[in-house]
Amino acid sequence: MHLITTHLQIVAVLFLPGAWGQMGSSSTLGVVVEAKNITLPAGSKAVLPCHSPRMVWTQDRLKDRQRVVHWDLVRSSPEYSVERVLDMSPGARQRLYNSVNKGRISVQDSAFNDGNFSLIINNVFTTDKGVYTCNLHHHYCQIHQSIQIQLNVTKSARKEKRYWDGEKTVFVVLLGKSVVLPCVNRRSLWREGLQEDQQQVAHWDFQPPGVRPDRADRLVDLYASGERRDYGPRFGSSKMSVEEDAFTLGDFSLSISHLKPVDKGLYSCHLHHHYCGLHERRIFRLTVGPPIPSAPTTAPRVQNDVPEPRTEKEVEGPRVVNVILPEHRGYFVQHLGYFLATFLLLALIVVAVIVLTRRRKKRGLEYDLRRCDRGNVISGGEMSLDCTELRTCNQEPPSSDYKNNLLKERDMVKECNMDFDGKLWK
Repeated sequence: MHLITTHLQIVAVLFLPGAWGQMGSSSTLGVVVEAKNITLPAGSKAVLPCHSPRMVWTQDRLKDRQRVVHWDLVRSSPEYSVERVLDMSPGARQRLYNSVNKGRISVQDSAFNDGNFSLIINNVFTTDKGVYTCNLHHHYCQIHQSIQIQLNVTKSARKEKRYWDGEKTVFVVLLGKSVVLPCVNRRSLWREGLQEDQQQVAHWDFQPPGVRPDRADRLVDLYASGERRDYGPRFGSSKMSVEEDAFTLGDFSLSISHLKPVDKGLYSCHLHHHYCGLHERRIFRLTVGPPIPSAPTTAPRVQNDVPEPRTEKEVEGPRVVNVILPEHRGYFVQHLGYFLATFLLLALIVVAVIVLTRRRKKRGLEYDLRRCDRGNVISGGEMSLDCTELRTCNQEPPSSDYKNNLLKERDMVKECNMDFDGKLWK
C-alpha cells in the first residue's frame, strides 16, 4: 500500500508541477490518489470528478458487528490442520470452538475498548503447540490485519524463552504454565468511536495561480450528517455545486458553470473518514481556454424597390469544378506489368521466327546436296556435265528367267551402261 501511495505521489508531481508545494504537507492533508489536467473553453461547464465508494454513508445500526477478532491455530503434526480457537465482536460474547478450552483460553472483555486482543492460555498442554494467528477485521472500513505467533511447549525450564525467527515471534513455554500471546492494536478504529456522521467529512479547496498551498481558499465543507458550509459567494450564486446526496452515492464531484479566466487554478478534493483512518486527496489543474466561436450569421439583405440594372456584358457562364483524384498506389505497378507482358510476348515471337528460319535453311541445304543442276558449255571448249538423277536399276521384270543373281546383276549393269551412253551422245 505504501508503494502504491508513493507511485501516485510521483505521478502527481510529474503531471502537476504546481503541486510541488503540496507534496511536503501530504502527511497532514492526505494521500494524493488522483491528479489531472483539464482544459475547457471559457463559458462552458466544468465537472471535476471525485468518487469514493469507501465514503458511502449508510446509517448502520449494527455497527458493532462490523468489527471482529478471531484466533486460529495451525498444527503441523501429527498432520496439518487448521482450527478456529476463539472469536468475538463488540456486540456479542466471545465464542470458543472447543469445549476443552472453556475457562482455559480467553480474551479480555475490554478488548474493543483498549485495543488489547491478546490470547490468554492457562495450563498449557502439549496439544497447544502450533502457529496462532490473530485476525482483525473491520468489514465496514474494509480493513483486515493478521499477526502470527508460534507456540512451542517444553518440559525443561532452561529451554523456556522467546525469540524472533525472521517471520514471526516464537514462544517456548514450560508445560503446565500460562502464556499470553500478544495482539495489540490501539487505533481508534478498533475502539469505541464517535458517531459516523461526525467522522466523515469532504471539502473542496481552490488555489489560484501563484498562491501557496497554505493560502488556498476553502470552497465548501460537507458532512455525512447533511450539514454544509459554504465559503465565499461562489456556492451562494449557484456557480459551483455538489450533489446533495454525495455521501449516499459516494460522488463528491464539483460542477462549475460559466467558466471564466479567473476560475483557472488548482482544485483539490479532500475526503476524510476519521473513524476508519481514511484521508484521500484528488487534485485537478483547471485551465480556461478561449471561448467557443459562435456560428457565423449573415446580415439580412436590403431589398430595394428598384431592381439593379443588369448589363449585357454580365453573362453567367457554366460553373466548372475541377476534381483531381489522387492516383492509386498500384497505378505504376499496373502499367509496369502491362509493359513487361507486351515485351515478353514480342520476345517470344522473335524467338519463334528465328527458330523457324533456321530450320527452313537447314532443310534447303540438305535438298541441295541431293540435287545437282545441269551444266552449260563454257568458254575454252570445256563442257560441264549435268548430273541427272540416277535411276536405280533394281526394278525386277515381272517374268524373270535368271537362274542366279550373278547373271541378273550382269544384265542390269549392261542395261544401265547402254542408257547412259545413249544420253551422252545425243
